[in-house]
Amino acid sequence: MIEPIYVPILPTRPRAWKAFEALDTRLRSRIAPLWTIVPCVGPERARGERPALEPDDDRTVLEPWLVPLMDRLITAVDGAPGWIDASHVESQVRGSAVGLWRLATRSGLRLVTGPERDHTLQRYTADLAFQSGRGLGIRILVDEPPDERSSAALLGMVDRLCLPPSRTDLILDMGEITAGDETDKGAIAALDLLGTLLPWRTVVLASGAFPRFQEQGGAEFTHVVRRYDHQLNHLVHRSRPAFPRAVLYGDYSVEHVSAANIPPSKDPYGPPWGLLRYTTPDDFLIARAPMRGRARAERVRELARWITEYEGFRGAEFSEGERWLQACADGEGTKGSGNPETWMKVGHIQHMSFVVRRLMSAVE
Repeated sequence: MIEPIYVPILPTRPRAWKAFEALDTRLRSRIAPLWTIVPCVGPERARGERPALEPDDDRTVLEPWLVPLMDRLITAVDGAPGWIDASHVESQVRGSAVGLWRLATRSGLRLVTGPERDHTLQRYTADLAFQSGRGLGIRILVDEPPDERSSAALLGMVDRLCLPPSRTDLILDMGEITAGDETDKGAIAALDLLGTLLPWRTVVLASGAFPRFQEQGGAEFTHVVRRYDHQLNHLVHRSRPAFPRAVLYGDYSVEHVSAANIPPSKDPYGPPWGLLRYTTPDDFLIARAPMRGRARAERVRELARWITEYEGFRGAEFSEGERWLQACADGEGTKGSGNPETWMKVGHIQHMSFVVRRLMSAVE
């Protein structure tokens, strides 16, 4: 079996799993995504917010939504390795039972829990993971540098759930990185304190840098944003060259770090704007494109040309993402100009293809 070298954190949305399916087979074999099940309904969840156990939950809403979603994800990953985090739905034990059981028994994905979650839900997830035979992932949200209490909580959970470290993965999720913050110090502290705590099967260090654009008004624009997630990975490896085990690189691809905390939109008309996204070694290229109005397709194509004429564009042969962007830039009329879901899918394809190829070149 070829070992994965890249862990993108992806929401369970069609744009993400369709992008994964569209990747070149050789590249896909080196990727192990961490899928996060989005909430079914309700408001956006805050990072780290874990709802309390709902033993008497009504399964009539969640189960009919979750089961087909999980079946589609199982088809998309097609036995590929990775993880699945059900934090937004697991508290509804009855409603999530069938969907999570199918994931545990019919896919290659490993279930995920965390020290801050309800102990009953930790036990439930660990039991499902035991039934799957694939072990368990522990996702740590490192929003503050960890201390001795963090290590005690992690050790306590491992002991309570009787987890063998050789079948347990540690995923250190640093969240969003921005200019001037001290995420690098938190990442190094997490590796030193938690990464060496036990002989974990896998250690992942993940972070995100794609910005969030919440405003709905305004006009189209082009923007270049620094990729601090990429810089963090290099800084940590330079700071800890003798770390006792390999640390897998993870990021949020071209999603902002809160993307998986947002329930599906109920707007029948869709958003008025969307983002074309492109990844270079050090930056994200972002072009905000309209979905409505006169000459919409021509404006989208003009923004696609801004990307394809940028110095860092890799050419149409690099991946299906670059091919689509080039065809959009060169095309005419409305056909092939896409929509926000298409632009997001294309962004994921080019980003994941680029990152895993760079990682492959570093280890081969």
